[in-house]
Amino acid sequence: MKKIVIAIDGYSSCGKSTTAKLVAAELGYAYIDTGAMYRAVTLYFLQNHVSFTNPKEIREALDNIDITFHYNAKAKRNEVFLNGLSVEDEIRKMYVSNQVSEVSVIVEVRRAMVAQQQKMGRRRGVVMDGRDIGTAVFPDAEVKIFMTADVDTRAKRRQQELLAKKQLVNLEEIKQNLEKRDLIDSTRTESPLRRAEDAFLLDTSHMAIDEQVEFVLNKVTSKLIDREISVQQS
Repeated sequence: MKKIVIAIDGYSSCGKSTTAKLVAAELGYAYIDTGAMYRAVTLYFLQNHVSFTNPKEIREALDNIDITFHYNAKAKRNEVFLNGLSVEDEIRKMYVSNQVSEVSVIVEVRRAMVAQQQKMGRRRGVVMDGRDIGTAVFPDAEVKIFMTADVDTRAKRRQQELLAKKQLVNLEEIKQNLEKRDLIDSTRTESPLRRAEDAFLLDTSHMAIDEQVEFVLNKVTSKLIDREISVQQS
């Protein structure tokens, strides 16, 4: 059966990445965490003191950034690599979270990352999550999901994720970070965060991960069945 692109967009800490990983594993598809790509760029900018407002510095930096994904069999997880080094844990820290929306709003950065993402998904058979997958990266994705949840629930989830990594962060600080990122992401000029007209809305405020995965897989199954019927009738 011909493979498709599954685009999962939405706000931070709605369960996008976890859901996308599990859906990809269930289908045997590749999983691409686009948010991790922007975090990796942010980390590079911070480590190399790249000015967020200097187009020349930004372009030069982007020419020196190589982002790849590899599966860590020992840790049993996909990891993002920046110029050959795993930065999976470092990019999840709050100092990166506090800056990532400011970096991802930069036009040169967005265009460079979108081009890489489109190249990664060219052969289809991918589950990609982010902010603009169904609207800018793959507007022709066969299945589009837009995930949301109330900000208090999202903040608590994010705090638990950080605690699991031995990072103790105040709940109010996390909530403010999420609200700031929501505002920046949804109001930026270049491919803002918004729900595609043909995206299914998934509110995860009161849903477990397995329920979220089941929701997405049901939409995928329906799409694949519809396509198979269409091919048979043509």
